[in-house]
Amino acid sequence: MGIPIKQINIRKLNMRLKHPFTTSFGTVDHKELFVIEVTDDEGNRGFCESVAFSVPWYTEETVNTVFHIIEEFLIPILRKKEITHPDDVSQAFKVFKRNHMAKAAIEGAVWDLYAKRERISLARALGGERKQIDVGISIGIQPTIKELLKVIEGAVQEGYKRIKLKIKPGQDIELLREVRRHFPDIPLMADANSAYSLEDIEHLKKLDEFNLMMIEQPLADDDILQHAELQSVLKTSICLDESIHSLEDVKMAYKLGSCKIINIKPGRVGGLSEAKRIHDFCQKHNLEVWCGGMLETGIGRAQNIALASLPQFTIPGDISSSSRYWEKDIISPEVVAKNGIIDVPEKPGIGYEVDFEKLNQFVKWERVFKL
Repeated sequence: MGIPIKQINIRKLNMRLKHPFTTSFGTVDHKELFVIEVTDDEGNRGFCESVAFSVPWYTEETVNTVFHIIEEFLIPILRKKEITHPDDVSQAFKVFKRNHMAKAAIEGAVWDLYAKRERISLARALGGERKQIDVGISIGIQPTIKELLKVIEGAVQEGYKRIKLKIKPGQDIELLREVRRHFPDIPLMADANSAYSLEDIEHLKKLDEFNLMMIEQPLADDDILQHAELQSVLKTSICLDESIHSLEDVKMAYKLGSCKIINIKPGRVGGLSEAKRIHDFCQKHNLEVWCGGMLETGIGRAQNIALASLPQFTIPGDISSSSRYWEKDIISPEVVAKNGIIDVPEKPGIGYEVDFEKLNQFVKWERVFKL
């Protein structure tokens, strides 16, 4: 039986973050995004959000390119194709190169709609097994080490299961040494967002003294080969993020020994279907995986919770409570982490209701597409 999509609503939102978030490639203080709503002939509605930034510093996609691709190419494809399962969406979109975040925004909404039509949770639809997931926290670069230590202390008191720190040249070794002096035993990882090169190999070897869970994406965002050379001389596990856009990338990284851990972000790999395929391969080949975050609202956060309920997600993800990033989220109830644990919703679909009263406060414009 097909999934009769009758209408797609696209709302552009602009939401200010509670606190600016700084990485090696820049600072984000507000988030532009699209909320995608797909409706079937019975009035069921599925939701997802786009995760691209306004500036192409994480991948080549931006908020504007996402809408262009959806309007000009992806929606016309859906008008022609019969969809019986969300996997059909990602398959239909393969005719177009990359633009993974645009594809994931539509596909994720279809996954939510599919789960609601089946009267099952999105987690169950994906094959999730966990009733609860452990979550960690990502901390951006702070103005001073003193301020960083204060933020870490707050996260530890809140019970988060893992702390991720953003680093870059000049704010790395001494910073981590000071953090370890104050917090010798916390699960700690560092994220470089491609800030280094193989010329820094001796410098990066110094990371081994800090007993890190991993160093995430130390080298170029499009590299897999040089990461293999680096991993061969590091005791610290390398995790690949920006380099991984597909299952084929994961297979290459595994064969070359480029990493020991994969960060799976649905938006970066083109959607939940590809994310699940990557998960299944990593489970078979004993590669650890975890779910990264893209400063999502509660809609995207809910999709990540469902994905992280799959069995190979053995490392706490960057999901955390809504209140960490937003004064008010656009779902009800908001996502709440208690002692570093989030309950996986059992209601149909993403398991949270979109709060349109709150959402409409951030809407800049809306487009409606009939299928």
